[in-house]
Amino acid sequence: MNGLKNCVSTIHRFLVVRGDTNQGSGKGTKLWIRDTNHGSGIKPWCVGNTNRGIMKSHSSPWFVSPRINPVKPFLILAILFLLLSFKANSVDIYVSKNGADSNFGTKEKPFATLHSALRKARELRRLNDSSIKNGIRIIIEKGIYQLHEPIVLRPEDSGTKDSPTEIIATEKVVLSGGVKINNWKKLTATVPGLPKAAAGKVWVTDIPSFDGNDLLFRQLWVNENKATRAKNYNGDTMGRILSWDIENKTCKIPLTKNINLANIKGMEMLIHQWWAIANLRVKSIKVVGNTAELSFMQPESRIQFEHPWPAPWISEKTGNSAFYLSNAIQFLDEPGEWFEDLKNHKLYYWPKATENMPQANVMIPALENLVKIEGTIDNQVSYVNFKGISFEHSTWLRPSKHGHVPHQAGMYMLDAYKLKIPGTPDKAALENQAWVGRPASAVEVTYANNTSFENCRFEHLASTGLDYKKGTSNNEIKGNLFKDIGGSAILIGTFSDEATEVHLPYNPSDKREISTNDRIENNLITDVTNEDWGAVGIGAGYVSGIKILHNEISDVSYSGISMGWGWTKSQNAMKNNNISANKIHHYGKHMYDVAGIYTLSAQPESFITENVIDSIYNAPFAHLPEHWFYLYTDEGSSYFTIKNNWTPTEKYLQNANGPDNLWESNGPKVSKEIKQNAGLEKAYQHLLKEKTVYSDRGINQAEDKSVVFELLFKSDVLPSNKVLEAFAKENNLLLSSISKWNNRLVIYTSSLKVESLQQTLKRLNPSEIKFYDNLFYDFNREKNCGDKPVAEWDNIILSANLVKDEKMQNEYLAYHKTQFEKWPEISKGFCNAEFQRLAIFKKDRQLMLIISIPKGKKLDDLNPKTTLNNPKVDEWNAIMKKYQEGIEGTKPDETWVFFKPIE
Repeated sequence: MNGLKNCVSTIHRFLVVRGDTNQGSGKGTKLWIRDTNHGSGIKPWCVGNTNRGIMKSHSSPWFVSPRINPVKPFLILAILFLLLSFKANSVDIYVSKNGADSNFGTKEKPFATLHSALRKARELRRLNDSSIKNGIRIIIEKGIYQLHEPIVLRPEDSGTKDSPTEIIATEKVVLSGGVKINNWKKLTATVPGLPKAAAGKVWVTDIPSFDGNDLLFRQLWVNENKATRAKNYNGDTMGRILSWDIENKTCKIPLTKNINLANIKGMEMLIHQWWAIANLRVKSIKVVGNTAELSFMQPESRIQFEHPWPAPWISEKTGNSAFYLSNAIQFLDEPGEWFEDLKNHKLYYWPKATENMPQANVMIPALENLVKIEGTIDNQVSYVNFKGISFEHSTWLRPSKHGHVPHQAGMYMLDAYKLKIPGTPDKAALENQAWVGRPASAVEVTYANNTSFENCRFEHLASTGLDYKKGTSNNEIKGNLFKDIGGSAILIGTFSDEATEVHLPYNPSDKREISTNDRIENNLITDVTNEDWGAVGIGAGYVSGIKILHNEISDVSYSGISMGWGWTKSQNAMKNNNISANKIHHYGKHMYDVAGIYTLSAQPESFITENVIDSIYNAPFAHLPEHWFYLYTDEGSSYFTIKNNWTPTEKYLQNANGPDNLWESNGPKVSKEIKQNAGLEKAYQHLLKEKTVYSDRGINQAEDKSVVFELLFKSDVLPSNKVLEAFAKENNLLLSSISKWNNRLVIYTSSLKVESLQQTLKRLNPSEIKFYDNLFYDFNREKNCGDKPVAEWDNIILSANLVKDEKMQNEYLAYHKTQFEKWPEISKGFCNAEFQRLAIFKKDRQLMLIISIPKGKKLDDLNPKTTLNNPKVDEWNAIMKKYQEGIEGTKPDETWVFFKPIE
């Protein structure tokens, strides 16, 4: 019962006892007793105040209706005693668009602002009012509440486990940091620079004043859809830079037709570089022929030209870095674009055909932070919960005032440069330094525990949606929608403090600084990172005990989930983290060097399990079109278990990983139950109706080919089976894919693992690594026999050399090129012998032959079937023999050697 409010008990259908709380007054609860036949109006025959422990009668000390004869008087007394002893123990405080801050905050007299409701709640807690024993509910009624300053919750606003503070929406409640734009008129005057195509189609209004000045903004929403800040290329089209001059700190670009760039003030350049973009304010433009040479404002110019990673991409093969220019009236040339003319105090917009400007709902953002929960390390904010609230229309102006040059995951560089002499105490080969800042967030939380955001909406936000920055523990982010966000949906944990170089391990002596045991689950994250393309869906820095579970993430420009920071194998604050049962798809929309799930640094006892990752976008301007992955354990990643994750192929990357990662049972063979269980649980699937319409740019598919690695050692002493078993687990390999002979190891694997293995194979200390990807002969049972292959195979690996005579080598290759047409009997023999596949790879003059047979069968039993009633096979073998000889280490009469599988 909530303070006995409207609580009705009936005895034998005749007696009714009712209690009402005088909320927030500390005066207790009044009780009435009446006969039910007296109608709906309550007749207070007996009125009592529970706090005073007395009951007054209007007519007599007790009244009992003659209709309640079956009820014993002592039972009535017992009920009354219980009700009288019950004290008011919770408070509802109301906020309404029709309220006033001079009111008392009751349902009948609500406040007008959340600010006043929080103040009343704070005072009740300060006075230790008995009415709040079971908590405080701040109930906000339907409406859009424009904020003129952030809502700030401090330690004094904390609840307790038994008496939490809840901020609840009755219907749709929006806390908005935006300003509505009205008074649109069709533009009739001539505006210098406006393209001819825009004549008669553009609407104009005055820029609103904010804090006494014209409001500067970078976003504009029309009928809840984000419009486009005018830019020189339309749609998704971008140009390619022509050159990047580090010495002179300039960039050359091609000129766009029919656009005069001379004398433009306030123009910006967005440049695409590897895994991040940069926003650079243009300082000067020098036009020479069909090119323009740009220089940029400080401080971003210094940082952009001095930092080594990520840098502009220059490549004849894949194209130079892509770019576009924005924020000039000259670029306002298609529907859906806008331009803010600060010099003349005007805002211009070319509406789409479906938009009626006199009636359109046009919003621009004014506040960077809508809500801030701010505790201290010794006095945290606790037990404050937001339920069903929408947070909309936040701004972020750093790119307009200082430029924006991110390092990774949206963290912008304050300083960065390449070291002349590489090396730091933690990393001997490190050749760069960087210090970063953190982008603003609509909702920021620092030093807080047991807070939550549940069933909330984070929409139409310029930068990060929700950021649990530092010193957080046991908080919950659950069942929320994150949509139309310029940066990351969720950030959590310390990345790097501004005074700390990013490659230094973070492990504070006071563990309360570390974000610990927080949960992020059952959230829908879609259409985020739509301005800072290098931001992520969920970004976790130095966190411990985090659980990221059952989220669905889609339509992101870079990675879905990024966990970790520091690029270090050294001990740090991270451990016991868990990313499980998430569904990530339609990611990598703009940037590559990307993954559905990405990790950094050592994180003992951490798990990545039972996630589903699929459908990476075909990013049109990626620096390396093939450099994308489903799972990516990057530099320093150590002590992870990566298990039972469903992906269409095993396209993963392990880059400069540390020790003791366990990869097991990932890929397309993961069970259907795991695949079906990933993503939003049933109670939260109503959010799926909010998913965006995905881009039609296409989905990238990984081509999975077979390849062979051969490792040569200086002696016959090869790594032990125990070492090889551990190596296989750390590198997502089956132990059976490794075979040995004399001083050689062979690994028969997928081309999708090549990039990782080219790094990690060096750890086995071979004297030479040979890579075989020239597959010049491939017998396939399904193709050549018309039979479906069996489910499981054993691979038999053999090797030989071709003779040194190049003419004979070419003859050998020619025979195999035409074998299926001119020697069909050979394929017939392989079909008869149940061969599933027979592949031959060539490196220089060495051959690797892989014969795949049904699991459990023996080649010695199957091979004779190739020649059974098939003399052409013997003839073929006799011809081939003259082209072959043994590899180094074979006996004089030995040609093909068998590699023995590791067991």
